[in-house]
Amino acid sequence: MSECTHNCSTCGENCSERAVDFHKDLHEGSSVKKVIAVVSGKGGVGKSLVTSLLASEMQRRGYNSAVLDADITGPSIPKSFGIEGHATGMGDYILPVKTETGLQIMSINLILENETEPVVWRGPVIAGAVTQFWTDVLWQDVDFMFVDMPPGTGDVPLTVFQSLPVDGIIIVTTPQDLVGMIVAKAVNMAKLMNIPVLGVVENMSYFRCPECGKEIEIFGKSKVDAVAEKFGIAHTARLPMDPKVSALVDAGCVESVDGGDIAGFADFIEKEV
Repeated sequence: MSECTHNCSTCGENCSERAVDFHKDLHEGSSVKKVIAVVSGKGGVGKSLVTSLLASEMQRRGYNSAVLDADITGPSIPKSFGIEGHATGMGDYILPVKTETGLQIMSINLILENETEPVVWRGPVIAGAVTQFWTDVLWQDVDFMFVDMPPGTGDVPLTVFQSLPVDGIIIVTTPQDLVGMIVAKAVNMAKLMNIPVLGVVENMSYFRCPECGKEIEIFGKSKVDAVAEKFGIAHTARLPMDPKVSALVDAGCVESVDGGDIAGFADFIEKEV
């Protein structure tokens, strides 16, 4: 037997590991049709923003959307949606908190007594909490679930890719030179886990002058198309630096953000995923 690469799609061996399905079952009564993970090789690139915008856009289109906030040590999803309450337990399951538009949210900040309380847990405990967000929450007829991932390729991403039936990942980057390395790490992990890469979103790609409308590439020329071509990724999007969007997110009104800049990506998800 040749050395195992853990990529069963390219393996001809009929080993015992191949027959094992690590996916965890949803709670009885839950329903989630599609799961999309939003990832990056580093922090601070805007994964939570992209997650929130895509979930809001799909909800606006008439689908039931949900966000599973897997960034346990740095959760920002509840604040972006203006959620100040807590998730409630009903017997042996937890009810996700719903936003004003009905979008379902589960995040560690929704079960902490104080949202500023630090989560000082080791990796396996954090990964276990993420798994419970999938298995112990009553997700109600969800068409599209977006998983806001922590940065990197550690315990939590591995847990999500093994425990949840992820249909694809979206990689978030910025225009700096190290973008190629960031995308490469995410692409290679996706290949290792046999999960398709749906596309790349370049956040903070440019600033649009409010006077003349010219696009100014503050962090350098966009690299998203070149990187996507290099790795054979078909779909890309560029998000501008927009003070109005920042103000809406800070005010907990991300659902009010016009989905124009992310609409093309949403079209692809709606039709192809």
